[in-house]
Amino acid sequence: MKEFVVSAQMAIPLILTGIAPLLIVLMRKDPNKREMVSFIIAILTFLSVISLVPPVLNHKVLIYKISELIPGISFKLAVDGMSLLFAIVSSFLWIFATSYNIGYMRSLKEHAQTRFFAFFALAIFGALGVAFSGNIFTMYFFYEVITVATFPLVGHEQTETALEGAKKYLIYLMGTSKLFLLPAMILTYVYAGTLDFNLMDLTHGIFPTTTPHWIMILTYALYIAGIAKAAIMPLHNWLPSAMVAPTPVSALLHAVAVVKAGVFSIARIVLCVMGINAMHRLHLDIPTAYLASFTILVASIIALTKDDLKARIAYSTISQLSYIVLGVVLLAPAAIQGGLFHIAAHAFSKITLFFAAGAIYVAAHLKKVSQLSGVGKKMPITFGMFGLATISMIGLPPAVGFVSKWYLIEGALNIHQVIFMVVLLISALFNAAYFVPIVYKGFFEKPKPGIDIEHISEAPLTMVIPLTVTAIMSLLLGIYPYFFLNLIQTLWR
Repeated sequence: MKEFVVSAQMAIPLILTGIAPLLIVLMRKDPNKREMVSFIIAILTFLSVISLVPPVLNHKVLIYKISELIPGISFKLAVDGMSLLFAIVSSFLWIFATSYNIGYMRSLKEHAQTRFFAFFALAIFGALGVAFSGNIFTMYFFYEVITVATFPLVGHEQTETALEGAKKYLIYLMGTSKLFLLPAMILTYVYAGTLDFNLMDLTHGIFPTTTPHWIMILTYALYIAGIAKAAIMPLHNWLPSAMVAPTPVSALLHAVAVVKAGVFSIARIVLCVMGINAMHRLHLDIPTAYLASFTILVASIIALTKDDLKARIAYSTISQLSYIVLGVVLLAPAAIQGGLFHIAAHAFSKITLFFAAGAIYVAAHLKKVSQLSGVGKKMPITFGMFGLATISMIGLPPAVGFVSKWYLIEGALNIHQVIFMVVLLISALFNAAYFVPIVYKGFFEKPKPGIDIEHISEAPLTMVIPLTVTAIMSLLLGIYPYFFLNLIQTLWR
């Protein structure tokens, strides 16, 4: 049986990531010290997050109220198994993203590197804040921190195209959160009397049984529309537009902070605000599952048409994010477990793909899939790791993507919804169709006329090592998935 334990320990990762941008700015005149600060704080943050694991595995839910604004609305932190899943993935990948960022930014002699590293750290601060939120108000605050922090990263190049992409990014995410998420939060407070998540029981949400059904349905719809970071169609277009950002930012957007904050927030709303019983009673589960399935398939079809490597990976992200939403809203324990586990599975695989895309650009200055013929022979490690991540994206054993898809399919079959198994299998074929040709071109096709690949070699080790580690992790987590699965299972104990 779970129990609440008051603890300020969970504030340590937020304090570390909160001071990181300040220290980075203070060290701006010495790039080595500036980057060392990023490394040290990333490592300390990960260790402080890991220190929270033992009590959670021992059936504790850690809580800490920072301040109360009015009765029922407060800044409140809470840590359970779902929190740690997101926080561990974010803080761990930040370590390798820092190494990769150094290699990328220095190799291309990028401008405004201090600003880049500072806002990158601020985005991680926002992601951990979302993970550790104890109520909707705190989650909303940190959700907006992520948007504000990543806006200058998306527009980093400061070209007309980059600024246009950043503007679209901000309008989509800020616009939807103000038009939909904020009203949903107000309706929740008015009818539930609190914004605190129900972290003890996934079955019952926070709404009283006397709440009118139409109010709960409206509130739920507003939440789904307001959390546009989850990139559910049709509120997805900000994501491919944000690909004007440098590749490390794309990795941050797609694997670590932004989109994961979106799907994590939806999981919190479904399981800890609405509750499984209300989702069933109001018939909100299967319609949302169909919406997620539509996103999975349509985004995959669009990905097939993209020759730009980052754009293809971006539409793959839109598709894969809805795996998480699908698993959670199917409400079967196996499906929920598969959906939440896919937060980690997708993160390690997708960051590898983006790291590889950035390495290819730094080493060869190539962005198009059609230009990659023969490049794999010059960059065997990069393309080999891309291939390993592809196996996970497809969902083939023993890669980590197989584990999450296995649980998702099991959950769909447990509730006799074979159609969602079919959707997942078709999606796997699409993943193979748009990723395998990239690896094939790199290793087995002759270079295209007019493209000189003789001068090409692997990117700097500061980039190659991180993408190698994340690729290998996507394999090891498939063989040993039990750590994350045990964290998720604490939600039912």
